[in-house]
Amino acid sequence: MLIILTMFALGALLGFVGAGGAGFIIAVLMLLFKVPIYKALGTSLAAMIFTSLSGAFSHYREGNVAMKAGVITGLFGAFGAFIGSKIAFMISSDILPWLTAGMLFLSSILLLVRLFVIKSSKDEKEEESHSFFIGKAAFLGLLFGTVSGTVGIGSAPFIQVGLYTLLGLSIRQSVGTTMLVIIPIALGGGVGYVLEGYLDFFLLFQVLIGTMTGAYVGAKFTNLVPKNLLKVTMVATPALAALLLVI
Repeated sequence: MLIILTMFALGALLGFVGAGGAGFIIAVLMLLFKVPIYKALGTSLAAMIFTSLSGAFSHYREGNVAMKAGVITGLFGAFGAFIGSKIAFMISSDILPWLTAGMLFLSSILLLVRLFVIKSSKDEKEEESHSFFIGKAAFLGLLFGTVSGTVGIGSAPFIQVGLYTLLGLSIRQSVGTTMLVIIPIALGGGVGYVLEGYLDFFLLFQVLIGTMTGAYVGAKFTNLVPKNLLKVTMVATPALAALLLVI
């Protein structure tokens, strides 16, 4: 019950900021419940499939999902995530948590710079060709899918920045579409960990009960809060997860 309640609170936060939450789930499982690193990675990626599905559906109903960008980026991301999951087992279990934390800190910094420092140039991207748009979406998917599978996180902040910057989506569209993109990425990475035997199905069930319900509720608040508060929460979430991992 403690795991379920903890994951509900976590899921609500993740649904609000449009994150799959694997990094946060890994941190909580390792710090509070003493789950080994590879099992935490596999379980969190598998849980992220269903958490993101719940959040994406809620965001779709709120009008925050750009389907074309999300589908293309997600499909290429699934392939990259599967490759990344194979790379992860080449890395020492002592180093992997620090690598995951480092990527979370970096994602927080990227979001901070993109959301508060660099102004959007969305208008100048509207005349690009269809093939160029597909190429950029495919590149985003392959790059961040590989990162996700390797370090066990959904790379939501990286994806949000990519959608916001390269594909010209609004902040709220970037949040909602990222939830859609994470579904195939988590599936591709999760399959890799399942094949290696690093998935605890009972633990996954407990995590899912909490995070899926929490993510659906949290997504309802994305359109209700001031834009600056949403930006601050997006930046702070991966930074807090990284801090928990290195404690």
